[in-house]
Amino acid sequence: MITPLAGLSFSDATTNDIVFVVIGLFVLLLFLIGSRLLARVAADQLHKRHLPTGMVVAARRVVTVVLIVIGVLAALSVAIQSANVTLLGILLATVIAAFGVQDLLKDYVSGYYVLLERHIRVGDRISLDGAGSGMVLDIKLRVTLLQTESGDLVVVPNSELFNKVVTVHAQAVERVAEGKVAEAEAAGSEAKSEPPK
Repeated sequence: MITPLAGLSFSDATTNDIVFVVIGLFVLLLFLIGSRLLARVAADQLHKRHLPTGMVVAARRVVTVVLIVIGVLAALSVAIQSANVTLLGILLATVIAAFGVQDLLKDYVSGYYVLLERHIRVGDRISLDGAGSGMVLDIKLRVTLLQTESGDLVVVPNSELFNKVVTVHAQAVERVAEGKVAEAEAAGSEAKSEPPK
């Protein structure tokens, strides 16, 4: 004879509760899949209009987040109908965790663009509102390390570099000028090396 485990009672969960849980999860799954599809369609349409890649990526993320939030709210409404406190708690914890991770993800995405665009490089002297000025020691995916003139280390989240005005001082300007001179010299030497026709 099999005896049930102590403290576990499956009679508390009614059929209606299980149905509402399944429907809520199904609704959330539909919104997750729909958010990916609609974000891809929106990105394709924006690419056809020749918008900058950064704007296309931002629009795609906005569409995805909006649809996921709507999906979570729809799943919550189903869960509230079932009065299933456990599922409601799980869904609320998921939403709170998503908002908590939002700044961290913003730093990582911004760091990706800072590293990709290379407007700021290690060794540059920069000034940033709120963080002061200093020399860039290292650019990581989440943060950029600055050393001030007094020797202090300033850790700047990359979202700050991405969203605020950053002044890159003379060293980077000289580097850009040197690059233009090198390009002009390369173009001049190519023109001299071509035989006359």
